[in-house]
Amino acid sequence: MPKSKTESRKRSVGIHVSIAGSVDLAVDRALEVGCVGTFQIFTCSPRRWAARPLEETEIDLFRGKLGKYGYVPFAHMPYMPNLASPDDSFYNQSIDVLVRELKRCDQLGVFGLVLHFGSFLESDFEKGESKMVSACITAIKKTEETSVRLLLENSAGGKGSIGSKFETIGKVLQEINVDDRTGLCLDTCHAFAGGYDITSPEEITKVLDDLDSEIGLEKVFLIHANDSKEGLGEGKDRHEHIGLGKIGVKGFRAIMESPRITGMPVVLETPIDDMRNDVQNVAVMKRIAGI
Repeated sequence: MPKSKTESRKRSVGIHVSIAGSVDLAVDRALEVGCVGTFQIFTCSPRRWAARPLEETEIDLFRGKLGKYGYVPFAHMPYMPNLASPDDSFYNQSIDVLVRELKRCDQLGVFGLVLHFGSFLESDFEKGESKMVSACITAIKKTEETSVRLLLENSAGGKGSIGSKFETIGKVLQEINVDDRTGLCLDTCHAFAGGYDITSPEEITKVLDDLDSEIGLEKVFLIHANDSKEGLGEGKDRHEHIGLGKIGVKGFRAIMESPRITGMPVVLETPIDDMRNDVQNVAVMKRIAGI
């Protein structure tokens, strides 16, 4: 588990890695691409509702490798669920997956589960927000034996989305009202798309002031470091390689050097294409972070 905010800790920089073959192989892949201190996984296929049970052997191997290499892992919810859905059947199925994923994270020793706010679709913002709150409360109650945190990820602000503004996130966390089981995953691409300028030290200071006022910096447990292909406030969730998008190297250096979030674990979700691969993006981020 990450240390408290008052303790100094080495900067952790990782990336999302595959669990193909066996979940413990994710640790090997994290090592291969140069992850330091952390990485992120899906515990199952992200594009299916069903998930095969985790085997005791792979759980033991995964946990053993975490201990050996000193990783604190995070997991991400699958893509299928929508925790703001107006369709009751779809919504209840989504909650079931959230509960299942919290339990799988507990089995694996994963610190936090990142989840999206979802889309209210043909409903309205307030109803979608209320459904998100209820889903999280239900899931936490059904997993009281675990300590895995639900890390709500800010959205890019596209049509039908919830959670692009810090005010909304703060309100949702307050209404869930379980501080020891919740927190925020701050996605840089989504924040930029949602209208938060994070391209310089001066602008980062303003954004963090806003975040601290509306949510509380102590509730941020993970940063998703992704550059943006699209412009400020355009509401488009299109990730770019670190330093090659609209946020740029200057923006990421300002983020990593901000004393208010120094030591925060950073996980990349950058593209893999002819321009760069995971090894190269992790290396760029580590250089920016000075590790």
